[in-house]
Amino acid sequence: MIVCKFGGTSVGDAAAIERTADIVRGRLARQPVVVVSALAGTTNALLEIASQTSGGQFIVAIRGIEALRARHLAVAEELLGTGPDAHEVAAELSMLFDELAHLGEALTVLGDVSPRSLDAVAAYGERLSSPIVAAAFAQRGIPATWVDARTVMVTDKAHGRARPQPDAIAERAREHLLPLVRAGRVPVLGGYIGATREGVTTTLGRGGSDYSAALVGAALDCEGIEIWTDVDGMLTADPRVIPGAGLIAHIRFDEAAELASFGAKVLHPSTIAPAVQRNIPVFIYNSHRPQAAGTRITFDAPRREVRAIAGRANVVLVNVKSSAMLGTPGVVRGIFSVFERFKLSVDVIATSEVSVSVTLDADLHLEDVLNELRTFGDVTVERGRGIVAVVGSGLGGHTPTMARALSALGELRVHMCSLSASAINLTLIVDGDQVHEAMRRLHRAFFEEDA
Repeated sequence: MIVCKFGGTSVGDAAAIERTADIVRGRLARQPVVVVSALAGTTNALLEIASQTSGGQFIVAIRGIEALRARHLAVAEELLGTGPDAHEVAAELSMLFDELAHLGEALTVLGDVSPRSLDAVAAYGERLSSPIVAAAFAQRGIPATWVDARTVMVTDKAHGRARPQPDAIAERAREHLLPLVRAGRVPVLGGYIGATREGVTTTLGRGGSDYSAALVGAALDCEGIEIWTDVDGMLTADPRVIPGAGLIAHIRFDEAAELASFGAKVLHPSTIAPAVQRNIPVFIYNSHRPQAAGTRITFDAPRREVRAIAGRANVVLVNVKSSAMLGTPGVVRGIFSVFERFKLSVDVIATSEVSVSVTLDADLHLEDVLNELRTFGDVTVERGRGIVAVVGSGLGGHTPTMARALSALGELRVHMCSLSASAINLTLIVDGDQVHEAMRRLHRAFFEEDA
C-alpha cells in the first residue's frame, strides 16, 4: 500500500488531473490511497474572500465566490462531460458554493472572522477538489471512492494550525480507508483539512497536505509516501536562485527535514516526522514529468559533507543582553517561555554567558514580545536579515568544510553563525538582500568548483 499526494499544481486544471489519473492508474497494483490539495490558487482566494467578508465587502466576496464556482464547474465539465455523473458532481459543487456564500454573508454581519470561521472557509478548497478528482478517476476506469478527510484526520481545536491526533487518525483510517483498499478501491481525500472529535472543521496550516499524506501513510503503515509536485525532486538549491542546481537522488530524513525547515519549498517540514517514526520512505516526483527519477528520502542515504544549500529572507534577529544573566539559573528558560506564549517559532539560537540571540520568521506580535523580553535585559531588533543553511549529514566535526563555507562568502557580512545540535546544518545569518548571493557563492564552492 502507498499514499500518493498531489499538490495544487498537480490538480490545477483538467489537463493536470488527467495526468494525475494516468499516474494513479499505473500504481493500482500497489494499492494507492490518494490525497489531493485544492486546485492551484484556491486557498489564497478563499482566504481573501474571508478577509473581504470581515471587512464588510460582501459584494466583492460574492464575486470571488462566483469566480471560483465557475472555475470548478468548468474543470468538472471538461473532465466529466454532461452525463448523469457530471450532473451529480456539479450539483454537489454548487451546494458547497451555496454554503460558502451563506457563510460569507454571516461573517459580513458579524464583521469579524474567528480562527474557527477562517478554517471553515479555507477548508472548502479541498472539499471541492477531492470530489472532482474522485469522479474523474472513476470515469477513467480507476475504482475511486471519495472520502471526507474530516472523518479521518482528527485534530485538536487549535484552529489555523491544528495538531493531529495520531492514535485517533490510525483508528479512523482503519475504519474508513483500510476496508476500501482491501476491496480494491482507491480512496481519494483532501489534504490540509481535518476536524475535532466533535466534528468541527480545522486546518493543519499552509503546506498541510503533505502532512496529511504522511499521517495517513503512518496510520496505514504503508510502504511508501509519494509527494507529487511540479519539480523533479529535491535539488541542491532553489532553481529560481541557481538555475543549474542539481537533483538529489537520495537524501537522509534528517537532511530533508532541515532543508524543508530552512526554505526548500518542495516539502513541508512536518511531512518528515510521521514517516521517520515509522521508517517509511518518502519520494518526491514531478507530476508534469512522471518519468523523471525524483528524490528518495530514507534513513540509509549515504552521508555527504554538504548535501544542499537553502536560504530564506525576511528574518528578524532579536538580541537579549544583560550581565545579570551571568550565573543566574532559569533566565534562558524564561526568555523562551515568552516565545512559547506568543506561539512564535525560533529558528536559530546563539547564546553566551550574558546574551541570547534568536531568529524569527515574522514580527507578528513582536512589540508585545519585546516588552516582555525587556524584563530580562537590553533588547535590540535587527530586521531585514536572512538565513542561509549549509546542510549535510557529514558536516559535523569537519572543520575544513565549515571553513570553506565561511571563506566562500568572502566580504559578505555574517551576523551570526550556528552549527545545529545534530551537526548537519551550518546556519549563517546575513543581510536579507544578500541571501541569494550567499547561496550562489556557497553552491559554487561545494557543487560547481569540483564538478
